Amino acid sequence: MNILLTGASGFIGRNIAATLTAAGHRITPVSRSHGIDFGRMQNPADWLPHLDGIDAVINAVGIIAQSGTQRFEPVHTHAPIALFRACQHAGVRRVLQISALGADETAFSPYHLSKRAADDVLRSLDLDWFVLRPSLIYGRGGKSAGLFMRLAAMPLIPVIGNGLQALQPVHITDVVATVMRSLTATPSKQTLDIIGLDTITFTEWLQQMREAQGLSRARVIRIPFPMAMTLARLGRHINPLLHPDNVRMLQTGYRADIQPLAQFLGRMPLSVEPNLFFTDSLPTGVPK
Repeated sequence: MNILLTGASGFIGRNIAATLTAAGHRITPVSRSHGIDFGRMQNPADWLPHLDGIDAVINAVGIIAQSGTQRFEPVHTHAPIALFRACQHAGVRRVLQISALGADETAFSPYHLSKRAADDVLRSLDLDWFVLRPSLIYGRGGKSAGLFMRLAAMPLIPVIGNGLQALQPVHITDVVATVMRSLTATPSKQTLDIIGLDTITFTEWLQQMREAQGLSRARVIRIPFPMAMTLARLGRHINPLLHPDNVRMLQTGYRADIQPLAQFLGRMPLSVEPNLFFTDSLPTGVPK
């Protein structure tokens, strides 16, 4: 297949690209490093020249925090909607949208709301679409997981409140496997939550990250939620990931039923293992 892949140079995109190439597909990459500023592609006409000869589109663009010219609405909403409408005009029927767990009727953050807006438009179009909603993704080069890895390495591990927020982290392998299956799966028009096998607390997640770095378990320091929000308001100027909205999303926690994904993949997703924190997508989906 000839596949247009947006966000091709990012964490998710580069793993998808490697797997697509290994499977014999031809990729048309879209990213700033490939000379296209996704956030400026606001009209269907901007996309039509790029869709000639394309069989499927995968939108893997996403930002977890706003900075500079990278804003949620242009990147998560306006540009994807323009792309989806261009696909309908050009007759490119298979469209995969990588959204986020929590981009549903419970969404409250600009991150989730901007993702959901594009998801809703795609679901309204007469296309063979898939909306894929991953949980917290980990693997080599993941930005949010990288931040947590640094927090986990501290002598005292900082957690929000009691640290019992529930997570279902998913390895990049299972995200890529779901994308690959979605390229040909029938029926289409599906929304799938992509989650890992394990449901663990935020505290345990950080402790496992310590283990992955060869460190012993550490004591935790519990930061009350109001104080965590105050620290985030200050910290976002140092690291955009340290944003109050991200703290609120972590505090809320997002969970989903694992069975639909397992049925779609024909197997259970991977369990968290220390070596997986430092690996790209595995070709077979089985840790070595």
